[in-house]
Amino acid sequence: MKRLQLTLLLSLLFSALSFSQTAIVRGVILDETNTPIEGVNIKASTGEGAATNTNGFYEFRIPSGIEVTVEFTHIGHSRIVQKFQLKNGQELEFNPVMKVDVEQIPEVVISTNTRQNDDGVVNIDPKTLRTIKGAQPGIENILKTLPGVNISNELSTQYSVRGGNFDENLVYVNEIEVYRPFLIRSGNQEGLSFVNTDLVSNVDFSAGGFQAKYGDKLSSVLDITYRNPVAFGMRADLSLLGGSVAAEAVSKDGKFSGIAGVRYRDNSLILNSLETEGNVEPVFADAQTYLTYRFSDKFHLNFLGNISLNQYNFQPENRQTNFGTLQEPVALLVFYDGNEEDEYQTYFGALKANYFVNDNLTLKFIGSAYHTLEQEYFDIFAQYRLGEVNTNIGDENLGEVEFSEGIGSQLTHARNDLDAFIVNAEHRGDYKIDEESTVEWSVKYTHEDIRDRLVEYEIIDSAGFSIRPPNFSIPNLQPYQPYEGPLTAFEDIRALNRVQIDRMQAFAQYSKRTEWGNNEVFYNAGVRLHNWTVGGENLESNTQTVVSPRAQFAIKPDWDKDMLFRVAGGLYYQPPFYRELRDSSGVVQPNVKAQKSFHVVLGNEYSFKIWDRPFKLVTEAYYKGLSNVNTYTLENVRVRYSADNNAKAYAYGLDMRLNGEFVPGTESWFSFGYLKTEENIDNRGYIARPTDQRLKFGALFQDYVPNMPDLKMYLNLVYNTGVPGGSPSYADPYDFQVRLRDYRRADLGISLQLVNPAKTYNTKWKKKFRELSLGFEIYNMFNNQNSITNTWVRDVYTKRQFAIPNYLTPRVFNLRLSARF
Repeated sequence: MKRLQLTLLLSLLFSALSFSQTAIVRGVILDETNTPIEGVNIKASTGEGAATNTNGFYEFRIPSGIEVTVEFTHIGHSRIVQKFQLKNGQELEFNPVMKVDVEQIPEVVISTNTRQNDDGVVNIDPKTLRTIKGAQPGIENILKTLPGVNISNELSTQYSVRGGNFDENLVYVNEIEVYRPFLIRSGNQEGLSFVNTDLVSNVDFSAGGFQAKYGDKLSSVLDITYRNPVAFGMRADLSLLGGSVAAEAVSKDGKFSGIAGVRYRDNSLILNSLETEGNVEPVFADAQTYLTYRFSDKFHLNFLGNISLNQYNFQPENRQTNFGTLQEPVALLVFYDGNEEDEYQTYFGALKANYFVNDNLTLKFIGSAYHTLEQEYFDIFAQYRLGEVNTNIGDENLGEVEFSEGIGSQLTHARNDLDAFIVNAEHRGDYKIDEESTVEWSVKYTHEDIRDRLVEYEIIDSAGFSIRPPNFSIPNLQPYQPYEGPLTAFEDIRALNRVQIDRMQAFAQYSKRTEWGNNEVFYNAGVRLHNWTVGGENLESNTQTVVSPRAQFAIKPDWDKDMLFRVAGGLYYQPPFYRELRDSSGVVQPNVKAQKSFHVVLGNEYSFKIWDRPFKLVTEAYYKGLSNVNTYTLENVRVRYSADNNAKAYAYGLDMRLNGEFVPGTESWFSFGYLKTEENIDNRGYIARPTDQRLKFGALFQDYVPNMPDLKMYLNLVYNTGVPGGSPSYADPYDFQVRLRDYRRADLGISLQLVNPAKTYNTKWKKKFRELSLGFEIYNMFNNQNSITNTWVRDVYTKRQFAIPNYLTPRVFNLRLSARF
């Protein structure tokens, strides 16, 4: 059974803190027949006590920082004695099974996801990540249910946070920054999330207002911790979409420990359900490991490694998309020839040395290298018909295109290659002045070497006439006058870039928890410095420097109601990465400035009880004022920048999240978000940004059958209002502000736990497993037609551009088998 995360801070500013000097123990007590036991007496050596309710659920507080012995007794069942020593604010889930006549000390499941931190992030239970799967399993499947986080493409692991785009999010694994491939243009091509959930021990997420110790991005931080194992174990997960295997071990002397995982993913089941029919081979695989060697109590050496091999081969054949209205239905019918071959190979390795000088001072040294080899090759010839659809019910030609308004063809070609090598060297440290005060610092050097060849063109022919770009100087007066100019592609991008970027980054911050009268407070203040130089072949070197002060403050008033108030703010810069330096024609602009954002965040946490169970309501209002904005367009998940810092923008909104035990022993939450973000390009007035997702509703609900708690269910719901649908090539975005349809999706999962780790089995085959479950999943349960972007088709007769929605996945069924040894 899964315990409630009593303290999930709202994704923003700094952390919710545990100001009390107690810890919480809770759980569900069952007998050997898996029936909840009512009336179990629970007594701690310090005097605290409780009793289980009719569902076998209990909860009580114990003092933190000392060893407490807890005794569980019930008439007719054996006594259980367990010792606990918990940290301040920590919560622990303890689910014993009481036997009739045997003394026992069952397994303890320690969970830290409800602890209150000093770093201002929301903490997500790793068990939730492994339990709640989706069409693209991973941490992103959980993030999309949080307020302020928008994912409107279930095939993608990329997400936008509070009006930012996909490139504005930081990701760390054990304090090591990780990267993503550069050339991905659609969710179909995406492989696995970098984060392997089988290896995770802790997940922290901040949606803004984060501390200076995190890097220079405008939107969010995802901070992952991989675990150091204490015993041998294995985990396996198999489904119709692929599988994963993870193993962990520790040496006899305890000096060496390691965990490793291998994943394989084949999205054919999902991609074959899309509108575009054809032969598709999407194969994604990776291997990760995290190793630790303890030379002594003072010196530890860690290694993080990852190899990812992704291939996407596609031969489209045909497509029919119906759109328009019931009165005027329109259809796009396309026949394809050609194929697409994409490949992404990434290699990542990092060494991290921890030197514990004493109990108060820790010094860390991190070195990492990231190498990616990417290719995007395609030649696809498409012949299309755009026309009216037969709507006569009973007609044998129902649904077919009968009258063509436009006939044309399109040839797209690409030969894009990218080779990027990034190395980092960093020193980090933290010094604990006393139990309530900490100083942290870092100095980091980064070298980025990128070699990029970009060759793309698109030729459009409509009714026998080659369509030229609108800015082409020679007019085309056919058929009245013969055209004597050169044949020109509608879009032609050719660039060869060799770029080197050197970066120096540093931060220092001070954190303290103290009292202000009878109120308890926390505050943090820090500053970051970022200097970078862009140079390369045929480029004039350019150097820039930015300084980012940031601060957070929280207060827990001495009130009867459990309330916490927070405020955070500061300057957040985003120095350009390679893709932000490359303009829409593929040419690198070394003078691009860092985008600048001023953040203000106000938050409140209110903890209360309903039905004698704990709940928490987190509310946060935010405002971001942006300048030197590098405007961009979105094509599925591909971001194309203008690279000219010619805009200013703003984003503001309200995020709310209610989480608690709606069902005893489980955690669920409901979230709501309101966002408005607009940009002003060249002082022409404000228009919606590509990520202007006004309303967001998300829910993660978990339940189980009361008399059969091994039969569990989860429901993952997301509703987002539509974003602007983009504009055709060369078009003015001010003239195209029509939004995509609202995104609505519900995923359902049902699982039966065949082997429960809290039980003892006599069956021989069950003894081989620590845990075993069989699951059935329905993705897009209500079969909603969601779209990610538009395909723009020109009607040569009316000169109109039709926005043809590119629909996402329909309803898909999946089976899953999970085991732990």
